[in-house]
Amino acid sequence: MLLSFAIILLIGMLAAALFQKLHLPGIVGMLLTGVATGPYVLNLLDTSVLGISSQLRQIALIIILIKAGLTLNLSDLKKVGRPAVMMSFVPACAEVVGYVLLAPMLFGISRAEAALMGAVLSAVSPAVVVPRMVSLIERKTGGSIPQMILAGASCDDVFVIVLFSSFVTMVQGGKMEILDFVSIPVSIFCGILLGILVGMGVCILFCYVPGIHEMKKALVVLGVAFLLMAVEDALKPYVAVSGLLAVVAMACMLKRRSRPEIPADLSGKFGKLWIAAEILLFVLVGAAVDIRYTLAAGLPAVGMIVAALVFRSLGVLLCTAGTQFTAKERLFCVISYLPKATVQAAIGSVPLSLGLPCGKLVLSVAVLAIIITAPLGAFGIDVSSKHLLRNG
Repeated sequence: MLLSFAIILLIGMLAAALFQKLHLPGIVGMLLTGVATGPYVLNLLDTSVLGISSQLRQIALIIILIKAGLTLNLSDLKKVGRPAVMMSFVPACAEVVGYVLLAPMLFGISRAEAALMGAVLSAVSPAVVVPRMVSLIERKTGGSIPQMILAGASCDDVFVIVLFSSFVTMVQGGKMEILDFVSIPVSIFCGILLGILVGMGVCILFCYVPGIHEMKKALVVLGVAFLLMAVEDALKPYVAVSGLLAVVAMACMLKRRSRPEIPADLSGKFGKLWIAAEILLFVLVGAAVDIRYTLAAGLPAVGMIVAALVFRSLGVLLCTAGTQFTAKERLFCVISYLPKATVQAAIGSVPLSLGLPCGKLVLSVAVLAIIITAPLGAFGIDVSSKHLLRNG
């Protein structure tokens, strides 16, 4: 196991540095490191590490979401209003519609299977988007746009995962219940409420218990975040709660209610933790990619992904219509909603494991989408932010 972690960290860092020298996003190097060292190519990573890969990826996501919450400016987000809410579900719905309309013609599958494919593919990657929006916020670039995209990307995943569960039931021959869709706003509301209450409790702890070292405060916040994710699993049979949104809401409360130096110190600590977590996350995402399925997907899959991204882009443009954003800023929003990685790596293989007829095809398209859109989206955000967004 230790050798596997050494390979992940050292080769991942080296590949990231090499790609940055070539003026390409470092995550491309990390993803390729994972593909090359993973079980489907060189098979250098220990099975014990791969067995806990999803948990390790979740820990990395929690770290960057805490950092995001400590950076998020709620007053800027309130100014955005309607578009911020719409960005959490409209682009994903538009992309699912694209799959439902086009996938049956391209692949000969049913509408229900096409909807399932769309649910797998329509989630934006918080692992690609969130750290870049945090960086823009810290550099005071883009005004309220990074805040809007950060919040929308966090809710987008909750919405898509609920859709995915509903469509799996439908493809398996079960009935899709209205209550499945009711659980989406319930999950978002309960997650935010839980995060606010827990965040207030952590604020009280830090304010009234003197002498807690800064690093210990960071460990307390991280431990509480893990607990919030565990609460989501524990409450799943009774009520839908988004643990990821609870984590972001908790961090937002720390920023809003604590003494100014506390969130600033915590933000710095989690920024440093993210350096290692990012390598771990993207190398393990790459290791989950079965390159054989990518090769089997073929040109129709590439065409489907591109066409669906057009639908998604139209959804983003609809969300930002009638706002004060310039054409350049709206284009940046479109680019920021392109990348896919973490959710597709997490649920792309589920239809195949369930024995669904469309399982292999869904996994093939999901893998190809990661390879195409994660580097494209990361590179697009990094480059376009310099030309499309205003400073201050």
